[in-house]
Amino acid sequence: MRANILDFGAKSQEDFLNTDAIQKAIDYVNENGGGQVVIPAGDYLSGALCLKSNIDFHLEAGACLISSLTEEDFPKFMDDFEDDNEDTGWEDGCFLMARHETNISITGLGKIDGRGREVFYEDDDDGGSHESPLKVKGFRPRMSFFEDVSGLTVKNVCFYDSAFWTLHMAGCKDVLIDGVKILNNDRGPNNDGIDPDSCQRVQIRNCNISCADDCIVVKTTEPMSKLYGPSCDILISDCILYSHSSALKIGTETWGPIYNVSMHDCIIKDSTRAVGIWSRDGGEIHDIYIHHIFGNTLRYADRKKQDSKVVVWWGKGEPVFISSSKRANVDRLPGKIYKIYFDHLDLKCEGPFLILGEKYSPINGISVSDSHFLFTKQGSLLPDCIDEQPSVRGIHKEKLACVMLRDARDCQFLRTSFDVNQSLEPYIESSCRDMSKD
Repeated sequence: MRANILDFGAKSQEDFLNTDAIQKAIDYVNENGGGQVVIPAGDYLSGALCLKSNIDFHLEAGACLISSLTEEDFPKFMDDFEDDNEDTGWEDGCFLMARHETNISITGLGKIDGRGREVFYEDDDDGGSHESPLKVKGFRPRMSFFEDVSGLTVKNVCFYDSAFWTLHMAGCKDVLIDGVKILNNDRGPNNDGIDPDSCQRVQIRNCNISCADDCIVVKTTEPMSKLYGPSCDILISDCILYSHSSALKIGTETWGPIYNVSMHDCIIKDSTRAVGIWSRDGGEIHDIYIHHIFGNTLRYADRKKQDSKVVVWWGKGEPVFISSSKRANVDRLPGKIYKIYFDHLDLKCEGPFLILGEKYSPINGISVSDSHFLFTKQGSLLPDCIDEQPSVRGIHKEKLACVMLRDARDCQFLRTSFDVNQSLEPYIESSCRDMSKD
């Protein structure tokens, strides 16, 4: 079955809200055994849409599905989720959603527009560098939320200018994200690319992702971990990743275990961190394999004033950041991090390789082999601190070395070189420093 939304009353008109027409097409196909819902060429404004089982939601070339930013167009379906991490943003709803469904795909060469440009704004508060996080105003829904969907495919579509998280999969199984473009504002807070949250059996491949926030984030948020368990068996490959945060982030929301995650053959472009691994909330992180990664990391300018909720980027140009520490003002121990493997990394970077545990949560079994790291100045700032946000330690000034360890055990670097260009020699020593002895 193939249903064109125009046959259900949709109109490509600037101020016409197509929510009802598009939802009717979705419901009709679902009720008649499944098939394809077609978005033809044109621009279509819509509020929240609920995808159903056995639907291929297909955007033809030239089609643009545009998110409303009016709060009344988004049902408050997230009110029953409680989470003490303020950056998960459950309260603002989402544009495309599916819950407890099977066999859903989003395909085609069309575009989905989240209109982030209308909620982010510049206040010239970074000394003129125009690199710092923008400020935020108004209602900003995430672009999608898929909960407990088995058999989810997203292929070839372009997600453009998301106002919050772009692809959030929670408790999903057998997920394929292939050939997708995510082109978000590179200074927009919280506009993550892809967030597998308590998901199992996920493949992310051949994607081009540009974000201000993290490109790919594997996590276990509190409500989803309780419902659906760990994030595991996740494969990321052949992607180009650009972020003012981490290209690949694991954590910080770690209420449940995260394991069996592999990333390979990816290019990292101008990101604040190539790989960041945070344990903060109790779940263990282990059996992570990162290999054949190329590119660069650099430090971006932060906001100057301290009166904004979003003040600074997380990260200062590190190639790898591994951290197990308590959150600030939270009496909860993090989980353990162990068995993390890296090989064939080739990165230009501005900040140190960091492995930072605590006496109450040491990091164990980090292996780096057949890799090369060149520390060289690329941006406008120089390395001068360690950034452990969010944690009780926060950001602190330190004398820097190429590799910095704290409460880290059984860490080895084999056939790996660390070279410091003269531009950073006064700021980073060509050595390994054990901070746990300080």
